[in-house]
Amino acid sequence: MAKREDLAIIRSARAGQAAAQLALGKRYLFGGNGLPQSLSTALHWLSRAAQQEESEAWMLIGSHIPLEVALGFSSPFDLCIWYERAFDAGVMQAGLVFAQLVLTSRDPGVLQAMRGKAIKALETVAHSGVAEAQWLLAQHADNAPGNVSDRVRVAAQASGTLPEAKTEQEATLEWTSRAANAGVMQAQQSLAQIAWEKADWPVFLERALPLARALSEQYAATLAQLNVPSETLARQLGEENLALLIRTAQVLQAGDVFDAAEVQQFLELAAYGDDKGAQLALGLWYARMNSDGQRLQVGSGSANYKKAIRWLTLAGEAGLADAWYALSRIYLKSEFSQRNLVDMQRHLEHAAEMGHCAAQLECGLSAWRNRRETLTNDVRAVYWLQKAAAQGSSEAADLLAKIADSAQPAAWAEAAQRQMTREQSKAHPFLAARIELATLFGLSRPEALLLDLNLADCGHCLAVDIRSQYARSKRRLILIQTGDERQALSRIARLFEDVDCGPNGPEGNYRQRLYRFKAAIPEAAQEADPD
Repeated sequence: MAKREDLAIIRSARAGQAAAQLALGKRYLFGGNGLPQSLSTALHWLSRAAQQEESEAWMLIGSHIPLEVALGFSSPFDLCIWYERAFDAGVMQAGLVFAQLVLTSRDPGVLQAMRGKAIKALETVAHSGVAEAQWLLAQHADNAPGNVSDRVRVAAQASGTLPEAKTEQEATLEWTSRAANAGVMQAQQSLAQIAWEKADWPVFLERALPLARALSEQYAATLAQLNVPSETLARQLGEENLALLIRTAQVLQAGDVFDAAEVQQFLELAAYGDDKGAQLALGLWYARMNSDGQRLQVGSGSANYKKAIRWLTLAGEAGLADAWYALSRIYLKSEFSQRNLVDMQRHLEHAAEMGHCAAQLECGLSAWRNRRETLTNDVRAVYWLQKAAAQGSSEAADLLAKIADSAQPAAWAEAAQRQMTREQSKAHPFLAARIELATLFGLSRPEALLLDLNLADCGHCLAVDIRSQYARSKRRLILIQTGDERQALSRIARLFEDVDCGPNGPEGNYRQRLYRFKAAIPEAAQEADPD
């Protein structure tokens, strides 16, 4: 409860007396004499006293009012002048808060008018050894007055007028290193990120390993209580820490000697932090394999397929094709007690559907090996091999060239198309369409005349099979490789839509179709291949 003396000061302060406002601000700043400590209330009265040129007021603001309180002020950027004056009077902390207020401002007027002074103040505070100022300066080093653009620096050094000028990148790295050495975690993470991008693994481990160990120790108790990935833990760690844990584990595993238990701790922490990449890495770690399914010797323990399946399933459900492929390798292993070829194939196809190149190749090989079991397996084989070849698989491309033909124009069809008039095309639309189809995909005359396009068009290839009506023929596949081929085929297919292409349809049997062809284009019929 305020004492009588305090009440008198409050009345005088409200009346606008500068000395009373200063005194009241000091009492709220430090507490006591019946008034509670309240930095926000102290700032209110000290600011009013400073407006009446009470120098002690702005010195107290600069020395004792932190950034968080200043940002809660009704007009935080109006306080910049008091922090600036306090800094000019020698208060280093005031210079840091002044710079923070200016550099976090979204007001273009404030930035334009005060940014230069803020950077200078920040540089002075950073040189005094304040780690927070060093990190903030590293983030804004491109605006530091001592730095120039590369073009200006080179010209100045050539003339001898600026021999010690630093590039923006050099200045940023220097201040980041100082802040990191002073213990600023964000600066250490920044240096670790730079080393990661440069693939400088020794430097990366030097910066990242202590941070990863600190995180592992900090969340050890939390981790012991978790059975499933936690969104709360993910928010607490943040994306940067999750990435740091995974990268540290990866770099350690690439080394000749490492602590297997420590690597597992890093991966588990990130995996329980709901990072799908970490869940994949942890699943592979327990399976003692890499993403290609190859066996790895890690530590002294054996593979734990039960745990591996759990984490790989989580990663697969999160959208990682590598996880489904790894699961297919596990179910294929003879040493796995629950070996299951059905589950293996299901996971393999899931990975292939998600774009995994090795899975697509294996699905293609498997379908081709089993082509005699199911008639359409050769079509499935071509589908997956095309997918794998498109991703650069030479093995898939080589096999694809052996089992399927590329679209090549048929000479007889080109000759027939040249000789066929517009009137003939209108009179025989099905025949004209079949000749165009042969021109596009290199069909023989029997294939062109007998092909049931409703069954042959498989989307990615043309399955040419007329053996039921023409015994001398063989089943073959023709690739659809370009957009133009696909569009032309779709256009022709619309003509035959809902049309019976068999011998009982409107076109008749093979002899009737052949007679129609010879009657419409006798010259081309003589040049065509014999039946």
